Amino acid sequence: MNKADVEYNIQDMKADYVRLQNDLEKLESVGGNISPLQKQLDDIELELKTLYKQLDELKKD
Repeated sequence: MNKADVEYNIQDMKADYVRLQNDLEKLESVGGNISPLQKQLDDIELELKTLYKQLDELKKD
């Protein structure tokens, strides 16, 4: 994956994160089960960490 691909994936993941965060807030306000959404947010955070690490490595080259 090149630098542009990693940056695109980061932006895509950030957009997903924001969308899920909004969904979680709505679901929480009506007393719904937020566990699945929280798990997805945690997964996205881990993926973002990986992508940022890749981006740092690509910038060093």
